[in-house]
This record gives sequence, C-alpha cells and structure tokens, in this order.
Amino acid sequence: MYAEVKTDLQDIVDALRNYVEKGWSPVSIQIREEPRLLENPSKEKIKPLRKTSAENIKFLAVDCSTRTLKRAHNWGIYVFRVAYALVQNRKVEWGHKEKLQFVPGDYLTRGRLLRRLRFEFESRMALEKLNLLSENDYLLLDGASYFGEKKGFPIMLYGKCQEKNLKLLAISKQSPMLHDSKGRDLVATVYEMADYPTWIYHPARKADKNEHLYGDICLIKLCAESPRVFRCDIMDYLIERFEPSEIVSPLTSISEDPRCLGYPIALWLAHDFSGISNSKLLYYHDQLEKVLKENGIFERIRREELSCNFPDELHGFKYPFEKELIEYV
Repeated sequence: MYAEVKTDLQDIVDALRNYVEKGWSPVSIQIREEPRLLENPSKEKIKPLRKTSAENIKFLAVDCSTRTLKRAHNWGIYVFRVAYALVQNRKVEWGHKEKLQFVPGDYLTRGRLLRRLRFEFESRMALEKLNLLSENDYLLLDGASYFGEKKGFPIMLYGKCQEKNLKLLAISKQSPMLHDSKGRDLVATVYEMADYPTWIYHPARKADKNEHLYGDICLIKLCAESPRVFRCDIMDYLIERFEPSEIVSPLTSISEDPRCLGYPIALWLAHDFSGISNSKLLYYHDQLEKVLKENGIFERIRREELSCNFPDELHGFKYPFEKELIEYV
C-alpha cells in the first residue's frame, strides 16, 4: 500500500474516533452559490467561429472525480481522483493522484464540502502542471470562472495564468443557472437563433470581480456535426487583448473526436482518466475496514452504516460506490 494511502487511512480513523467519542454538532457551512443569470438573447451577439488549426498549441485540462467508500447519516468517506491531460497535436500526456478523505455532515453539507474539495484538488494539480505550458497555450477548467470566497478556484491559479499569458478558459459540462428572459434554458434558445455551423455567443454576462466572476460568460458550438453547445468563460485579461472568437477558435481543432464530438478532447480525457475502477475501490474499502477493526471502532461505524444504507440494499447494492448517489447541489 502506498505511504500516502496509509496516511489517509490513519487520518480517517482519527476523525472517526473523534466523532465516536465526542459526537457531531451540525454546523451551517456558508458557501456562496452561483447566482442565476437571466439573459434577453440577442442574435447580434452570435458570431461565426472559424475552424482553426492548433498545431503546436498545448491544451492542458484537469478534472476530479469523487466516489464513496462508506456513508452514514452524519459522515461519508470518499476517494478523490484528480487527473490531468495534456494534448498537443495527436500526442497525449496524462497523470493522476488519489486521496481518501473523511467528510463530516449531513448529505447536503457533505455535497457542498465535496464540491469545495474538488475545486481545491483540481487547482492544485493545475498549478503543479503549469510548467508544462508556454505563452498562449491553454488551460481548460471544468466549471465556471468563479474564483475565491470558498466558492470556486483559488485566485492564485488565475494570477499564475495571467502572469504566464496563458489562455485560461472554464468550460462547463452543463449550465443550469443560464436562463433566457422567459426563464427557459438559455443554451437551447440561443442555439435556435444561430445560423452558423460553429459559433460563439458573447457575452451572456461580462466578468465582474466584485461578484467573483473572473471571466466573460459566453456560449460556444465547436463542431458543425455535433448538436452540443457549452458555456465557456473567457478570463477578463484575455478579452482585453483578443477578440473572443479568436480565443475560442483553436478549440474547434480538438473538438472533433468521435468519443466526445463537439467537446474539447483534452477535457474529455481528463474526465475519463479521473475514473476509478470498482475493483480498486473495493481494495480501498477492505483496507479501511481492516484499519477500523485494528483500532476497535469498526462495530460502531458499521452500525451507523446499517442505519443509513437499507434503501441501497433493497436495490441490490452492497457497496455505496456500486450506485453513486448524487450528493452535491
């Protein structure tokens, strides 16, 4: 077993022993939520994207997955796997790190803490790999361009990218906060208005650092053959120097892979590499139970699990990672 895993397991046991001995007091965790956006769509904001070669441009993407080892009503134990993918021409370099983590709280509280931890781990990985990038290369983040205030990515990451003149973009897999003026899905409304095979809609909202929004919110369609449209936040320091379409156009060259048509392949690879097999999760699960037994708290922890997991067992699931429940909001 890796030394890091042994350390993580001991940290989890210490946290659980503290919980068993002292109990848990529900605490309200204040995490700033992303505000809903209402936009009155304008066809004049839709501009065509020119398919652009990205020869010799590097695209670095990071992503983090979360899987559940054990859960009870007042706590959960999770495995995080953060991965990066560096794509240049047709070459791919990648790597990952894993961490086991105890997270206290009810399922809503844990959901917010898990999201915060994912931001932290993704940002740490990105900062470690910035040395692989040169001026005008791309760093692609999964999510929205909120930085600081315990809500999004750390401001240090933004500052380092600005210092190196990197093309920092935040691309979301889905955009539930974007609505048109009638309260409908903004992506679908703008898509219906567009006349071009590939296009950018800019801006849906301008960057506002007072609101911790560090990038202009836009919508992009990167592949003529794909129906997919994504939210893309372009950092404000890039908008000051380049046209939005000029910044986004190179993404068209990495968005034609049939595995994820219309979505940048670097982000897809980072997401794919962040996946953890059930066999490895079972190994971690068994190692954790072994340590819990050695420390004399296994039976108490098991009883708390039994109080929580009967619905899963009714559906035929022995371990929580066999059917992940959505624990984030």
